[in-house]
Amino acid sequence: MLQFSQIAHNERVCVKINGKVIVVTGAGGGIGGALATALVDKGAEVAMVDLSAESMEQLKADHEHSQEFSVHQLDITDREAVTHLPQAVLDQHGQIDGLINCAGIIQPFVKVNNLEFDAIEKVMDVNFYGTLNMTKAFLPQLLDRPEAYLVNVSSMGGFLPVPGQSVYGASKAAVKLLTEGLYAELLDTSVSVSVVFPGATETNITENSGVDTPADDGDEQQSFPMLSADEAAKIIVEGMEKDKPHIFTGKDSKLMNKLYRLAPTSATKLITKQMGSLLERDS
Repeated sequence: MLQFSQIAHNERVCVKINGKVIVVTGAGGGIGGALATALVDKGAEVAMVDLSAESMEQLKADHEHSQEFSVHQLDITDREAVTHLPQAVLDQHGQIDGLINCAGIIQPFVKVNNLEFDAIEKVMDVNFYGTLNMTKAFLPQLLDRPEAYLVNVSSMGGFLPVPGQSVYGASKAAVKLLTEGLYAELLDTSVSVSVVFPGATETNITENSGVDTPADDGDEQQSFPMLSADEAAKIIVEGMEKDKPHIFTGKDSKLMNKLYRLAPTSATKLITKQMGSLLERDS
């Protein structure tokens, strides 16, 4: 029975967004906000979750189908509050077909040796435990649906070491392995599971993380142009529709994934060189 179910799951060529109710964290802006908009444009209803109610209300008001959104102001690190969220979504929408864990923060641009434990714990709490809290709270609902989706947003830093973002990378690597484990555990169910690895994307994550933006010395030029949040969201939604276990957004993420698999030392030296000017100030 398990083997047959696995084959059936893996042969699912296309999944439908239209008519589904999907919960999106970090929906107040950035990729999360773009995802909320893209999903509604595909015919879904979206339960937006974020710390900022104002930003979500603005996004809702700006969309022609504002009635398809609901707003849920919540701290995803508050496990008790998260446990009550599924019922709040059910009260608004009547069903829950998907969860996209997009909320996340970065760390200050410093080496681990100079990184305070308060900052370390905050990054792990939001990125890993926040994702885990939401997953545990909503998975029972997803398992009851005939077709459901669980999407966790990791990072290019989740598979490639980035000096000055080592703890952030560790939190996103934890999200990667958690999601891949969930994919294996849920093969014989109706829940499709994907992990997303965004490359450089134009978002306000630095500001929202309370982190100072590093000065640009002008020497480190982007090898690839940064994606807009809308472009990243489009790739993620298309990946969901195609039931892809791994979704890479941006040429940089795709390339560095291949390079790190083939030549991890060379890839590490390359990213370290690119981050060098930022880390010199932290020496």
